[in-house]
Amino acid sequence: MNRPMNHNLPKLKQIIITAAREELLPRFADVQRSIKADGSFVTEADLATQARISRELQQHYPDTGFLGEEMTAQEQAGLLSNSDSLWCLDPLDGTSNFAVGTPYYAVSLALIERGVPTLGIVYDPNRDECFVAVRGQGAFLNDAPLSVRPAGLPLSKCTALIDFKRLPAQLAMDLVAQQPYASQRSYGSVALDWCWLAASRVHVYLHGASNIWDYAAGQLIFSEAGGVSSTLEGEAIYTNDLSKRSSVGALDQASFDQWYGWLYEHLDQKKPRQ
Repeated sequence: MNRPMNHNLPKLKQIIITAAREELLPRFADVQRSIKADGSFVTEADLATQARISRELQQHYPDTGFLGEEMTAQEQAGLLSNSDSLWCLDPLDGTSNFAVGTPYYAVSLALIERGVPTLGIVYDPNRDECFVAVRGQGAFLNDAPLSVRPAGLPLSKCTALIDFKRLPAQLAMDLVAQQPYASQRSYGSVALDWCWLAASRVHVYLHGASNIWDYAAGQLIFSEAGGVSSTLEGEAIYTNDLSKRSSVGALDQASFDQWYGWLYEHLDQKKPRQ
């Protein structure tokens, strides 16, 4: 099992929390946004927060590489395969929410060592909630141990957290038309989605395609909290490259089996289950 490098977790949390409070909160719902080449939004807050956190990480951890969402694709290319240890930062996950005043966004930081996420921090400044996980050492919410509570419900009674916009079209239509769950939510921040699932605030989760900086920290937190997850193809979610990954999650194995089984049967092109 990979063990995280000798890090100062209180210092890391302070860097993330202070940056979010001083760079994000003062700009909340009062920013100009622009559209990036991939169609997503970016704001002054994204750029300022990334610049600040990058600078402070470099100061305290000069031997660890850095990959940030707001870097260019050329800058990002090769970092994952050429770095023994690497910070992976989303300075503002939920930019669209942030720009219009919806208080569901976060800063997400993962440490990737030898191709494996070993530490994750996701901080929600609106609720002052700091989710943390260290691989093999559990998950925490504001320093209290965090573990999922088994749903103990049939899928038909579960609350599902689903991002529809990147799902296969037929699967999305089947979910709406047949609704195998009791209720559905869509909030708009992948990192926080994983953390809310880890906190048992929903029962099952589905996302069609997210980037490594969106999910690396949050999915580790969920896994360390005891949750069950895979891609729609039944593979491990984390892969040490920049490809987008689908995500299926549930609080316990029984719930996951029901949820994944239903999704698998409604995929247009099925691959053999892993």
